[in-house]
Amino acid sequence: MDGIIVVNKPKGCTSHDIVYKVKKITNSKVGHTGTLDPMATGVLPLLIGKGTLCSKYLINHDKIYQAKIQLGQKTDTADAEGEIIEEKIVPNEIFQNGEAEKILATFLGKQEQIPPMYSAIKVNGKKLYEYARKGQTVEIQPRQIEIYDIKLMELDNENKQLQFQVSCSKGTYIRSLCEDIAKRLGTVGYMCELNRVQVGDFNISNSVTVEELQENADAVDRHLISLDRLFENKPTINLNSRKLQLFLNGVQLTVQDIDGVYRVYSENEFVGVGVVNKGLLKRDIVVF
Repeated sequence: MDGIIVVNKPKGCTSHDIVYKVKKITNSKVGHTGTLDPMATGVLPLLIGKGTLCSKYLINHDKIYQAKIQLGQKTDTADAEGEIIEEKIVPNEIFQNGEAEKILATFLGKQEQIPPMYSAIKVNGKKLYEYARKGQTVEIQPRQIEIYDIKLMELDNENKQLQFQVSCSKGTYIRSLCEDIAKRLGTVGYMCELNRVQVGDFNISNSVTVEELQENADAVDRHLISLDRLFENKPTINLNSRKLQLFLNGVQLTVQDIDGVYRVYSENEFVGVGVVNKGLLKRDIVVF
């Protein structure tokens, strides 16, 4: 069994928990292209079998999130799992005259973002959250990110909450974005809810829950995205039987095709994925 399954991760479990459960269901090697925090929900693409060899093609995907900010309070982790370390009045102007929409619009485009202290980024060989748990502080370098689109979904004056949807580049920390939005609104805030609705072309509308996979024998087959389908937007190269054997043996083949990633076929059967570089086709992923 080789391919991708898009799981809708529930709140309260780790990405590794989901990997373990799907590994038991499929009886196959399972990996992922990036984790979701335990409090977060939504799209978690899992790589099954030889699909694990595709991770390098999937790690740089843009993402779409829906997040909710609790305004007026700041936590040490920038999310609902932390301790409140600051409280501040929430200006009423936030909920009037489209002020929130105006502020959100100022985040569009390329910018530098400082990641949260509670993150897995390494500084001097240690993860930031390791420093944070010991009460130590280190200098965090800003990272280049890009916000492609951001829009207001809901304003809740009574509970002092703001919900928004954002389309952003890889490496964007939504917890930091929530804190930055609250700051520009003239207060403090933390991320109290997070739902990832899309990773690259993988949308939550095409996802499946672990419970569905466990309860329905055919659910895995119905939701498995084959490697052929995963690379359906790539051009194809067809090999005769002699060249196929050379390709499978790792021999680089001379071709006339331009540089890039290709789906490789032989006698109308999908063989795998190859990479053309300077007129030479090299085997990358083989499904045999």
